[in-house]
Amino acid sequence: MQTDDLRWDGVVTLHGRVEQRIAKALQRRHGIGLSEYRALCRLVRADDGELRMQELADLIGLNQSSVSRLVTRLENAGLTRRDHCPADRRGVYTQITGEGRAVHEKASPTYHAELTGALDDAAADPALAPLVQLLRTR
Repeated sequence: MQTDDLRWDGVVTLHGRVEQRIAKALQRRHGIGLSEYRALCRLVRADDGELRMQELADLIGLNQSSVSRLVTRLENAGLTRRDHCPADRRGVYTQITGEGRAVHEKASPTYHAELTGALDDAAADPALAPLVQLLRTR
């Protein structure tokens, strides 16, 4: 197997372990999925707490259909609301609500703790330790 293939396999393995751990903790403790959390993160950081749907899709790595379903779930939970662009009625925005900000604030410590824990666990695996070290190097 090529060196690049082995490195990529390590990235995929590490990513899967980290994602699974964080997703389980967010669902169990806060009732939201990892994609929902990521969307809330991006909206919290956005100007006026809003993003065009396509921009949100690009930022969190989802296609248009998936981000539409995601935003519908967030809207149904009262965490976001949709708005049309006044200059272009075809443009649809999603905006975080106060409740969405509160959920994000409560879930952030869980996200960060689980990320740290998952990377600590992976650092104990000789196959993943160099990758974790690289990620943690500034």
